[in-house]
Amino acid sequence: MSVAVVIPAYNEEKTIASVLEAVQRTPEVAELIVVDDGSEDRTAQVAEGLGARVVRLGANRGKGAAMRVGAEVAREPVVVFLDADLVGLRPVHIRALAAPLLEGRAEMAVGVFAEGRMATDLAQRMVPHLSGQRAMRREDVLQVSGLERARYGAEVAFSRYARWARLRVELVPLPGLSQVMKEEKRGFCLGLAARLLMYWEILRRVVSKG
Repeated sequence: MSVAVVIPAYNEEKTIASVLEAVQRTPEVAELIVVDDGSEDRTAQVAEGLGARVVRLGANRGKGAAMRVGAEVAREPVVVFLDADLVGLRPVHIRALAAPLLEGRAEMAVGVFAEGRMATDLAQRMVPHLSGQRAMRREDVLQVSGLERARYGAEVAFSRYARWARLRVELVPLPGLSQVMKEEKRGFCLGLAARLLMYWEILRRVVSKG
């Protein structure tokens, strides 16, 4: 069986190439879709140059909207979501995420960093349901209420849907995988501001009813 990989991306021209190359080395991947969420850099061009199908949103609509659009255009019944700023991604990670669904053990798989970088490992151990690395059935993604408005609260929306729909969820360790932190991308001050905005969007989604 095969899967679609969907990568929501916003200003990730420096890191997306290595992520795409790992995906392309994974035989189980039948579709590789990058949703460019209004990037102001060369994210879309880099992805197109490496053979990915690129969907351009034009304006920045947030991670949740990008993930939904990716699922809408995908054809495979299983969708694997990956962040565009991953460090150390290998085909074994993608296979591990897809396996619970392809083997019928679960309807959602959530990847958890392990043995990578202390900062990212610790964050995911504390709140694994906020991981952006996950696999889901396409039909479930399209049923998640308010995903197009969730922005960084997308993972909260997925977890809420999983509880409501009583999906079987499997946590999948991803050894050696980590990601570039916002403070590293933008400098400490701008990165911290972006991180606080992300936390606010997550909190707003947690306390919202829809």
